[in-house]
Amino acid sequence: MSDRSPFLDLPGAVDLTGSGVPSHYGSPLAEQRALAEGGAIVDLSDRAVLTVQGPDRLSWLNSLTSQALTGLAPGESSETLLLDVTGRVEHAARVLDDGDTVWLLVDRPEAEGLLAWLTSMRFMLRVELADRTADLATIGTLGDPPLPIAAPNGVPLIWHDPWREVAPGGHQYARGEHPGAGWTWSERLVPRDALPSLVSRVTSGELAVTGTVAAEALRIAAWRPRFSTEVDERTIPHELDWLRTAVHLSKGCYRGQETVAKVHNLGHPPRRLVMLHLDGSEGVHPVTGASVTLDGQEVGTVTSTALHYELGPIALAVVKRSTDPSATLLVDADGTAVTAAQEIVVPPEAGAEAHVPRLPRLGAVTRAPRA
Repeated sequence: MSDRSPFLDLPGAVDLTGSGVPSHYGSPLAEQRALAEGGAIVDLSDRAVLTVQGPDRLSWLNSLTSQALTGLAPGESSETLLLDVTGRVEHAARVLDDGDTVWLLVDRPEAEGLLAWLTSMRFMLRVELADRTADLATIGTLGDPPLPIAAPNGVPLIWHDPWREVAPGGHQYARGEHPGAGWTWSERLVPRDALPSLVSRVTSGELAVTGTVAAEALRIAAWRPRFSTEVDERTIPHELDWLRTAVHLSKGCYRGQETVAKVHNLGHPPRRLVMLHLDGSEGVHPVTGASVTLDGQEVGTVTSTALHYELGPIALAVVKRSTDPSATLLVDADGTAVTAAQEIVVPPEAGAEAHVPRLPRLGAVTRAPRA
C-alpha cells in the first residue's frame, strides 16, 4: 500500500505534515466554508481501519473498553476508549458494527499498538482481528455526497460521529448551548482502489474537496477532542468532556472504571479542556504544544490550533483545573506572548461539586426509609 494519496496530484495540493494526504489545496478558509456547508469531502486515507469478527466481538469489546457496545445495532455508530488501570486514556476508537464485523476507525500511528493489545486479550473467545487499512480508505464529510461506500455485509460503512448529543449512559460537563450540536461529521469507508476515480470526479467538478486543515478548524470550533491531538500520557476522559460520548457510566466493569467513577462522583478532573480565542494582531500563531501561562506561571498546553473562517485564530488547550476561568491567558508563539480569552468547555467544578447524580457503589444495598 502506498502512503501517498492520489489526492496529492490535484492542483494546489499541499501536504504540510508529511501524512501523505493534502493539508489544503491553496485556499484553507474557502475550503472550510465549503466543508461547513456540507458539499465537500476530506481525504483521510492516512487513517487506519481495524476489524473484529466473530460472535463474541461486541461483548468482548464491551468488557475491555469504556462504552456499552453489546447492544450496538448494525449500522449504528459509537466510540470507545481503552483505559489503563488508573483511568488514563491509552487508545480511542470510532466504532461501527455491520451485523458481522466491528469496524474500528483509528489514527494510523495508533493502529499497530491497539491491534497488538487486542490480539493479546483474545484468550479463548470467538473473535478474529485484522488490519484492513490496505483495502479501505476513510473519507470525511459534514454532508452526504455520493461516494462508493463499501458494504461487504450489506450495511454501508458510514460512521456518524455521536458528538452531536450526549450518548446514553454518558454525561456532559459543558454548560449551555453546545457547538457540537451542529457537528454532522461522518467518516465513510471506500475501497482504496476507488480513490483515483474520486480524484477524477473532483477534477471534473462533480465533487468538491478540502484539506485536513479545514476539518481540524471546524473540529476545534465544535470542541471535539481527538486522540492524536488532545490526549497525552496523563489524560483521563473527564478532562476533555469525553464522558459525553465515549464513556457509559453505568455499564459493567472494565479496566479504569474505578477512576472514572471516583473522579465523576467524588472528585474533580485535575485538568480541563478550554477553547481559546487568540489575539491575531501580532501576526503570529501558536503551534501545537505551545505553553499557556497565567501571571508568569505555566498552567497548560495548546493541543490543537487553527485559523477559523469566522472565529479567527482559535485553539484547544488543556489547562490546570484551578486556572481562573475568567482570566486572560498568554500563549507562547515562537517567543511572542499572544493573549487568549477562554471559552469554557469543562468547568473547574466538574465532578462531585457539580451536583451530578452519584452512581451506586458496587454491592451497595438500597434501604427503605424508616417509618
